[in-house]
Amino acid sequence: MADTGIQARRSAVYLLDMILDDEPRLMSELLASGALDKLPPDDRARAQRLAQDTLRGLERADRLLQKHLQKAPPLTVRNVLRVGTIELCQGGAAHGVVNTMVNLVSQHRTLSHLKGLTNAVLRKIAAQGPEAWDALRAPRLPKWLRGPLAEAWGSDAIAAMEQAHFAGAPLDLTAKGDAAALAEAVGGTLLPTGSVRVTDAGQVSTMPGFAEGDWWVQDAAAAIPVRVLAPQAGEAVLDLCAAPGGKTMQLAAAGATVTAVDQSHPRMQRVKENLARVGLKAKTLTKDARAVQGEFDAILLDAPCSATGTIRRHPDLPYAKDGSEFGDLIELQSELIDHAWSLLKPGGRLVFCTCSLLPDEGEVQVDEALERHDDMRVDSAALDLPGVEAAWITEEGGLRLRPDFWADKGGMDGFYIACLRKG
Repeated sequence: MADTGIQARRSAVYLLDMILDDEPRLMSELLASGALDKLPPDDRARAQRLAQDTLRGLERADRLLQKHLQKAPPLTVRNVLRVGTIELCQGGAAHGVVNTMVNLVSQHRTLSHLKGLTNAVLRKIAAQGPEAWDALRAPRLPKWLRGPLAEAWGSDAIAAMEQAHFAGAPLDLTAKGDAAALAEAVGGTLLPTGSVRVTDAGQVSTMPGFAEGDWWVQDAAAAIPVRVLAPQAGEAVLDLCAAPGGKTMQLAAAGATVTAVDQSHPRMQRVKENLARVGLKAKTLTKDARAVQGEFDAILLDAPCSATGTIRRHPDLPYAKDGSEFGDLIELQSELIDHAWSLLKPGGRLVFCTCSLLPDEGEVQVDEALERHDDMRVDSAALDLPGVEAAWITEEGGLRLRPDFWADKGGMDGFYIACLRKG
């Protein structure tokens, strides 16, 4: 019987070629530009999953492969071998995996002469790899990122985070209404903070309640900033850097009068589509957050950042980035905090958050903002919420979330969250 996964595997290799290139691209950019659009939905999902699994296990795959390679083959062949190794070590049928990967190389215009190498190496992996796989350590982050994180949190913590990254992420949902009822409807688990977690979810759009707009996909950690802000019905709330809109929907569902801002037209279009699907309303503005004017009761600033807290969901980040843009991002975060503060009514509150594991994008930003603004104070009482553990609260009164927290439940994204009161 012919293997039906050749298109998905070819597309997974293409994604890896782009992400691991000398001029790398993020997977989100590749998907947004239509890299997988020609594939049927099942193949599209499979290609993305294969690429993500390979990125998560890249160090392990390379360690197994280096025993059978005298020198590194071209990148595309390396990625064919990596995808094949990951599949074989995760229990894929040797015959189907090896034949398909050999076919991929044999069909390549300039690499077909390496089909014999591909066949020989993958047959050795099929025989020896699965047993050796589990003995290898959890893959480590690249040194450029591992160093600063280990300095911030210690070697034990970074090792635990790497375990969480390797394990990947389940699907988390935020309910528009009753979270317990949603958990029952989708066969999920109600987490302590009110999100619903689903393992082995399958196609999101076919899950109960999706078409009806009963919920949206949002990591449990990403749902906490709005809970900290605690929007009230009728309050004028500004959501800065709003895309893809999960927090906008939370604010609107609470009955707030929401203004959502993002400078990207495509990303703001996604916010509008998400609001329409769930039947919620918000005013949307496509502009630079620093150009917004007005006066608001409460502001949510989910600032652009390194996204280092989302690696368990986006394993391409350590390979597609090198940290060179972090300085500019940190400067932008400071500007955004200052501008948001100027829009806040006396007595109002600003929740500043970043999906980053770097203190310079969290704790340090708040420390420095407090020095710049005499009328700013940290409201740590806002963190007194169901499921928020006292150990997560930091010295300056913010909330530090890490991927290794809730390890027994499937982890969470890394986040920093602080509630700042004016006056």
